Amino acid sequence: ECVSGCVCPEGLFDDGKGGCVKEKDCPCVHNNQWYSPGQKITVDCNTCTCQKGIWSCTEDVCYGTCMIYGSGHYVTFDGKFFDFDGSCEYVATQDFCGDKNSSGSFSIITENVPCGTTGVTCSKAIKIFLGKTELKLENKDYNEIQRDIGDDVHYWNRTVGLYLVIEASNGVMLIWDKKTTVFIKLTPDYKGKVCGLCGNFDDKSNNDFTTRNGLQETNALKFGNSWKQSPICPDVTQEIKPCDVKPHRKSWAEKECSIIRSEVFKICHSKVDPNPFYEACVHDACSCDSGGDCECFCSAVAAYAQECTKVQACVFWRTPDICPIFCDYYN
Repeated sequence: ECVSGCVCPEGLFDDGKGGCVKEKDCPCVHNNQWYSPGQKITVDCNTCTCQKGIWSCTEDVCYGTCMIYGSGHYVTFDGKFFDFDGSCEYVATQDFCGDKNSSGSFSIITENVPCGTTGVTCSKAIKIFLGKTELKLENKDYNEIQRDIGDDVHYWNRTVGLYLVIEASNGVMLIWDKKTTVFIKLTPDYKGKVCGLCGNFDDKSNNDFTTRNGLQETNALKFGNSWKQSPICPDVTQEIKPCDVKPHRKSWAEKECSIIRSEVFKICHSKVDPNPFYEACVHDACSCDSGGDCECFCSAVAAYAQECTKVQACVFWRTPDICPIFCDYYN
């Protein structure tokens, strides 16, 4: 049936805001925001320009990033979010995959230890194997050990704000906040060639749970257990829910972590789903009960803020009361 309403005159187009424009003046939409013709946005490492209602983007190939933070939270190179609390050393990512004789150039191991009394684990130390160089990042510092076998892989280190950055000539970069957060960045040459808790970096998140034996797993615990370095470590058999173990901390955790879902981060909500980060924050705030509870909370919120910054939603969430940083010191 006919419904009364307005249409644009012939040759003009609805601009989505109740007006009619010529085709060349059509706006573009990205993450529920409207952009005028000629406006540019950054997506990953590419720049997109709005032209006649369609985005025209550069096609540079970008670094992939894997994030490990707080008490056992992982975001793989392909964006899969999962939790795994194991107390052992685990392969975060490496290019020694496939057959036993396959040659690789690097391996990154995370050493997880219990943080708090509920049984959850945090990344205490990171080992990076680059050719014959081994770097161990621990206690806010790092040590270099030279081994007898392997190639020479050059690396550089620098401090950027809160972070220590290790960059190697083979396209591997590691960013560490000297606490429990680690970002591993790889150049696109490694797409589909890596394995470990960070997934296989093939742009498909549904096959990230590939075990050390090359099997597809659906269960995060079985997948995580397969990547432990020592057979002596016990397998993780159940997911720990610290707020059930320490119910008296739950309301405090939910109140503190609500900042992630609040107006403070409003500009980011349509770009990065806050829910997994909120759940992870509550989990961490309940679990760190032997000191360091504020540090756990701050790391969890910072992880969401970091993802927001990646998609051009820069949020100034730190205040003198909430996770302050002495900028003049870090500058």
